[in-house]
Order: sequence, then C-alpha cells, then structure tokens
Amino acid sequence: MIRVLLISQRAEILNKYEKIVEKLRLDFVSMSDGALIVDYLSATPCEIVILDTLSNKIDSRSIINKMKSFMENSALLLITSLNFKERDLMKYANAFIIDDMSDELISGIISMNLRMRSALEKLFDTNKDLADSNYRLNALYSTSSQFAGTLDKEKLINYMLEGMDKALSFSLTCTLSFCTEEEPVLLINSLYELSDELINALKLRVVLHYKSLFETGALPYEVDVESLKVRKFIKFPASRFNFTVFQFDNMFSPISLGDNFFGCVEIFKETPFTTENATCFQTIAQQVSLPLKSATLYQELKETNHKLEKLEHLKSEFISIVSHELRTPLTSIKNSLDIMLSGKCGEVTQAFDKFLTMAKRNSQRLSGIINDLLDLSKIEAGKMDYHFKNMDINSVIEYVKSTLSVLVKDKGLTLITDETANLPEVYADSQRLEQVLTNLVSNAVKFTPEGKSITVKSELVNSKNLKYSECFTEILNKLDGDYVLVSVKDEGIGISQENLLHVFDKFAQIENSLSRKVGGSGLGLPIAKQLIEAHKGAIWCESVEGEGSTFYFAVPVV
Repeated sequence: MIRVLLISQRAEILNKYEKIVEKLRLDFVSMSDGALIVDYLSATPCEIVILDTLSNKIDSRSIINKMKSFMENSALLLITSLNFKERDLMKYANAFIIDDMSDELISGIISMNLRMRSALEKLFDTNKDLADSNYRLNALYSTSSQFAGTLDKEKLINYMLEGMDKALSFSLTCTLSFCTEEEPVLLINSLYELSDELINALKLRVVLHYKSLFETGALPYEVDVESLKVRKFIKFPASRFNFTVFQFDNMFSPISLGDNFFGCVEIFKETPFTTENATCFQTIAQQVSLPLKSATLYQELKETNHKLEKLEHLKSEFISIVSHELRTPLTSIKNSLDIMLSGKCGEVTQAFDKFLTMAKRNSQRLSGIINDLLDLSKIEAGKMDYHFKNMDINSVIEYVKSTLSVLVKDKGLTLITDETANLPEVYADSQRLEQVLTNLVSNAVKFTPEGKSITVKSELVNSKNLKYSECFTEILNKLDGDYVLVSVKDEGIGISQENLLHVFDKFAQIENSLSRKVGGSGLGLPIAKQLIEAHKGAIWCESVEGEGSTFYFAVPVV
C-alpha cells in the first residue's frame, strides 16, 4: 500500500493531514522526532514525505540532509508560508503546500505527485527495458560480426557461447557439438565446478534432448552416453554446483540449417528468462548455423582442392616419367631410321624409302608431342628454365621464318613478314619466344589450305589501344604501358566465337573435319600461353569462321 509520512510537531496539522490521507485511502504515518526519521525511512520506504517547515522544534535543513540518500523513490512536499525563502531547501522539494491551503488542494497536490511518481516509475522501467534491449542488440551485433570473421567451427561455437553469456548471463550451458571435432563432444560452460555425478546427469539429459528432435526419423549422428567426450570450462572453480541446477530456468535449441545439423545447446539461469531473452537465445543459435554451414563447405572445398592438387602432382609426375621413358626408345628408333634411309644398311628401294620416310615423319611427330608433354609438366611444376636478356623481337621472327620455310613451301603456302624497324628491346628468353612463334606459325600452316598466305607482323603498341574480343577482356585488362606486339594471321578455317577462349585450354582441339585430320596433342597453345605469361605479357586471338584467324602475343618493352 502507498505510504505517506508526515513530519510535524503541530497537533492541528497532524489531525488535518491524517483525515486527508485516509480519504485518499493511503497509509498514513506521522513522526516528530528527527532522530528516528532516518532509521524509519531506511527500513520502511515511503512514496510521499510531507515536512512541516513551520514546526518550531524541527530542524528542516538537518532532516532533509539526513533523508537525501533515502529519498530517490519518494516525493518531498514542504508545508511553508507565503514568504518562505529557504532556497537551499527548495531544490529538494517536489511541491509546496501553503499552511492555510484547503483540504481539496492538499489532496490534489498529493494525488498529482503520486501520479507523477507512477509515471516516472513507468518511464524508468521503459528506459531500463530499452537499455536492456539495446544491450542485447549490441551483443547480437557483436556476435554476428564475430561470426562473419572466421570459418573455424570451434571459434564459431565459442563465439555463440560468448554472445549468449553477454546477452543472457547464463549460469550453465551444455552444447552437444558434432562439428568441432571428429567425434561428438559435450561442451560444458559453467560458473562453478561440477561433480562427476552431475556431469553424467547432464550428459544423459542432453542426449535425450537430442534424440527427441528426431523421434520421427533417423539420427544424423549416433551418440553413446557412456563414451560421449566432455570438455568443460569453469569460471570460478572454488565454488560448486549441485543438482539444484535442474531447478533453474532453462532454454533448449538445435543448431541447424536446413538439412545441416551441427548440434544443440541448452542454457540454465538461476533467475527466470524473459520473452526477450528467449528471442535473443534462439536468434544467436540460428545465426551461428549459416557460418557453420559455410565453414563446412569451406572445409570440404579445402579437402577437395588438396586431393586435386595431389592428383595434379601425380599426373605431372606420371607425364614426366612416361615422356622420359618414351623419349629413350624413340631416339633409338629415329637414329635407326636415319641410318637405314642413308643406305648404310643396304640399298633403299623406292618402296622402302616411302615407308621409312613415313615412319621417320611420324616418329618426329611423336617426339614433338613428347616434348610438349615434358614442357607442360616443367611449367606446371615451376621447373621451366628461362634465360632473360634484352633482345630484338625481329630476330625471333627471322629465325622462325628460316626454320619453317621448307614446311611452308611443301604445303604450298606463302609466308610474309612485316617487321617494324627500330622496335624497342624486350626483356625476354629468345628461345622461349621462338618456341611460341614456331607454335603459332606451325598451327597456321596446319589449318591453312594450299595456295593461301600466312603473315607475321611486329609493331609497337600501347595497352590502351589494343583491340580484342570481349572474352579476353579479363586477361588484357591487366596490361599497362607499351608492348611489342607480334601477330600471326592466316587464311585458314577460322574459329567460332564461342570457341575462341577455349583454344588455350589443355588438350583442347576445336571440332571440325580439318582439325581432326591434322591431329596434334592440343598442348601447343596452352604452353605458349604459359610462356608468354612468364614474360609478363599476354596472348589472345580473333577469328572469323571460314575466313581465317589471327593470333597475337604482347611482351612489355624494356
């Protein structure tokens, strides 16, 4: 019941205010001894305190100074005269009652202060709720930020528990985790130490909760209570919980996302949880599920990549070993064919010459494929040797022209060179650039019909002025500055737009009748791409199907 305390020594005031307060149906208490007031207020809080400043034997200033620490939730009303001038006392008063004021006005002032006090209490409670909500939101935001910063499953579970501790201040949590270790584990976070018997009881409880989630279906993981591993973290080991923890308020939630189940968590608290607490608890348990799924996918991706890297390494080793093993007998075959064709083993008839020449041509072709395989395995293993120096790109064009002149002539083609004079030097390995250009010209010879021409051109360009198909944008956007550009243009079968980017894929051959006819390993262009990239340049092509193709490579100037 609301209590009104009157401090006065005047009998008429005591009688008057007792009647007013009783009419308001409030509890009335009066005191006149200033020494007892503090003791009374410390034991019995009063909503309204009325102090008669006109009582001669009461030291108002002294009483107010003593009461200050007990008046936080009370309204102080002062009975005064019209000429009251104690300014230092006025600041503590909530209202003033003139000595000869009517009963109705006094009753109204008391009622008004009670309503004001009630409104302030509601405002205080609302502010407290807002502060609690704001604190929980900050805890949720902080926890979400931590979730976003890691793909470590153990850290994610720890962040979840830290977030719950910040937002809810739990006494004890039991988390059955299927994602932090190879086997199921029960993570116990407790304020105080737990006995072995209590831990066994918690193990049984959490396993029963877990199994109850899948009453209608199969368990995602089998859990044995006896062998279930326990990891506990105790804040204050000096104290100990007992079985009364099962009388605490508690909440339970699975940690899952769709078909992905990561475990479950139960939280205990000595004081009751609110609806907002329950919402916060469920939100954190759900929030951690998505990063746990991402962490699972990331782990699977890492393991898959590791397996792929291992397979790639084994493949490269296999190619290297097989290529070396093939090269040795092939060298003997080639030497034997050369000796037989020279006539040192006897007369070579026209029929013999035809078949021996065919065998030699195919052994050379096989040797080229083996060399491509060896080069590719060296590049992928990072073991390709380079000898960089300042050089003139036109010397590479002249070398390739003289080397392939017989091949071009035998095919009935014309090889044209258009070299820009006085080009700036490039820092390159001339042997590797010769290998690239030889590959491009050889391809042009393969796919160009008899009677047509192939043009090799060199020029100086700036990366901003390069023109290329959209599919090469990502590759060529990396270029910056001046480059020496070499192009090989043919009048061959051409390449469709959808196949342009794939010409540089390993073992790729664009499907048409002529490509199947000429054959090849499909490694020449991928090797050329790797070699040009080692020179910090780029290689690309453009083509019109049925009209021909142009292959380009650019190397930065010194």
